[in-house]
Amino acid sequence: QICNHPGLIDKEQLKKSNVSGKMELLMELIQDAVENRRKILVFSQFATMLQLIAGQLDEKGLIYEYLDGKTTNRQERIDHFSTNENVRICLLTLKVGGLGLNLTAADTVIIVDPWWNPMSENQSIDRVYRIGQTKKVLVYKIITKGTVEEKILQLQEQKRHIFSSVIEGSQSLIKKMSLEEIRNLFEYSQE
Repeated sequence: QICNHPGLIDKEQLKKSNVSGKMELLMELIQDAVENRRKILVFSQFATMLQLIAGQLDEKGLIYEYLDGKTTNRQERIDHFSTNENVRICLLTLKVGGLGLNLTAADTVIIVDPWWNPMSENQSIDRVYRIGQTKKVLVYKIITKGTVEEKILQLQEQKRHIFSSVIEGSQSLIKKMSLEEIRNLFEYSQE
């Protein structure tokens, strides 16, 4: 959470401006996309981060939809985002985004924070690539340099490699893996 915005950890930081480079970059990406009449999905694993983003959008007067695990009228909100030209932004938690939603009205996806499981991220991004998508889709991942987020990306790549080896490989996975790769699967780093 600290990689997203210090205010998620220390509420005093919410009173300050310019404390989150990630939030500043996100707002620039959103503003640019809105000006270019793109429809944007913004994913975070933290509902609290989406609420901060919603506050920023409210300050800028931007109209958006919001879906998290507590949202009950999901299809109604998705339909509103999909059919209303004035609604350019939809904020979603990663878990909600992986639940069979069809969001082909969107043409821009922003992952605010990486999730250790690349398949969860892919499921969320795939909401845009459903049957009926006719537009070129842009996907952004915002990563804070020099933080645990970079390690999460490394873990994602290892998981993709393992998945690819299991699904596409003809030899036993264990035979292909080095002792170090096997240890890394089960080792928890506290760096």
